[in-house]
Amino acid sequence: MFKNFIERIGLINVIMLLVVISIIIVSEVLFLSGKKLDAIFIAFWAPTILGFMNYLKYKK
Repeated sequence: MFKNFIERIGLINVIMLLVVISIIIVSEVLFLSGKKLDAIFIAFWAPTILGFMNYLKYKK
């Protein structure tokens, strides 16, 4: 099942999605620990990376 998913969307995209998920988790941990400005700053990275992935996808 996971191997089929990797073959369908590509290994690089799976890695980037895992990075985005980890960024969201780190942002939540920072927010809940009281570092709200740091959490907001890091939270903006996730949509930026997803937007970059879309750009590369449609550039082809």
